[in-house]
Amino acid sequence: MFNVGDKVVYPMHGAGVIEAIEDREVLGAKVKYYVMNMPLGGIKVMIPLDNVEKVGLRDVIVKSAVGEVFSILEGTEEEEPANGNWNRRYRANMDKIKSGNIYKVAEVARSLLAREEEKGLSSGERRMLESARQILASELLMVKGIDREEVMAYLERLFNHRHSWGRQYPAKGPAKEPEKE
Repeated sequence: MFNVGDKVVYPMHGAGVIEAIEDREVLGAKVKYYVMNMPLGGIKVMIPLDNVEKVGLRDVIVKSAVGEVFSILEGTEEEEPANGNWNRRYRANMDKIKSGNIYKVAEVARSLLAREEEKGLSSGERRMLESARQILASELLMVKGIDREEVMAYLERLFNHRHSWGRQYPAKGPAKEPEKE
């Protein structure tokens, strides 16, 4: 059971803080809810205490786990099981995001960023990449003892400047010849 003030992750939505535990009447029965504030999206979510396990609500990772998330994001793809068919690839990635496991969400982000570099993304995959980015950012920013500015700068570089993966890419386009006088 979680308490007011706990930082938790709600799979598919991201991380937030439990602000209250409230009783509500639903169909004549009293139901207890966690009221969760999600600062990154500015929304409040109510989660029935009875559904906590089913939805996968969990604690935010600890500071020592952040390096592993960054390693996954910076790593190279070990295998891409559904390389050809976009539908299978999309479903596999969606299952990873739905799991609520930050390492699997990082794998999705890494995979989609690499694919974007190579071939570009469909509009659905672009939305999925943005969703993975928001889920990662929301949890990483909630980690106790982490430097918020450092995390945001890292994610900004990673997601907005595709060449910050530790790999060297050739410059885009032909080199300009020096002007003759």
